Amino acid sequence: MERLYTLSDFEAAANEKLDTMASEYLKAGVAGEVTLRDNRAAFERLKLLPRLFEDVSAIDTRTTLFGREHVSPILLAPVGYHKIFHPDGELATVEGASQVNATFISATFSSYTIEEICSKTTRPVWFQIYVQNDRGFTKELLYRGIDGGCEAICITADTPVNGPRERELRAGFHLPPGVERANLRSLPPSLANAPHRGIFTPIRAANVTWKDLEWLRSICKVKLLVKGVLNPTDADCAIRCGVDGIIVSNHGGRGLDTVPATIDALPAVAKAVAGRVPILMDSGIRRGTDVYQALAKGASAVMIGRPYLHGLAVAGAAGVARVVEILRTELEMTMGLMGTPSLSDISTQTGL
Repeated sequence: MERLYTLSDFEAAANEKLDTMASEYLKAGVAGEVTLRDNRAAFERLKLLPRLFEDVSAIDTRTTLFGREHVSPILLAPVGYHKIFHPDGELATVEGASQVNATFISATFSSYTIEEICSKTTRPVWFQIYVQNDRGFTKELLYRGIDGGCEAICITADTPVNGPRERELRAGFHLPPGVERANLRSLPPSLANAPHRGIFTPIRAANVTWKDLEWLRSICKVKLLVKGVLNPTDADCAIRCGVDGIIVSNHGGRGLDTVPATIDALPAVAKAVAGRVPILMDSGIRRGTDVYQALAKGASAVMIGRPYLHGLAVAGAAGVARVVEILRTELEMTMGLMGTPSLSDISTQTGL
């Protein structure tokens, strides 16, 4: 790991280590993977405009979200099936996150239960939930997360049905022996272990409406965020439903193809939100300059997904921690070179 200097280095090392099915699953987008590619290309099109002769002798990346201080604005996004990438799965991920004091957002489709994951962390995690066809089970999931100590619940809203994931199909993706959807154990086996095939996934409801979000808000005792917002109108609707935060996301290019890259969608969403709630953003972040640009365009914080899984595959908890450390260091370097010693100094004036 000493010779891995960038997140791209970790990606290459992970691809060498993982079997074809796991590697292809991690790389995969949806359909022609236009959005998957554009998530990176959009960042690469952006330019920064630095200021000179600013005192940057002390760089401060700390930020506060929902009353808790974070040492940097970098969180770990919810991704399923970590055991595909490392034998210890999410338990190694959350250990690595704890080592660097980063917040981990656990997924519904985790290899371990939310209770098991919460018991292994030194700081509270967040819990991502798909609304299930069985709303009673959805309520049970939400309460399990809250009772386990989760500080926030993230409702993923952008994939009511599946898109065409040909790369996964060609790789023959399936859950290997020992990998399960642990949070769904109480469901009938035909649902809990249902394969990702066809347009609908039986354990994820396709009939979710704004009324469901209002209902979730009424029963959720912690912070509630909605994940998958690209349309500014949806951001306003979500806030009217009472959510505490917005996550601008295109599901890492795994939902609907040809939607905008998240960094391109972010400014309009930020304008619609107008500072009423924090905005987080994911999809495509690989360098400290990407984090900086996201903050300059209106995000309060960012989330990474594939990069920390590359770290997990390479070196377990230590790999996860190292990926976060690299990205934090690059952000600090960018802030110094831009003449912005604290996150509050970053504004839309620092990007073109």
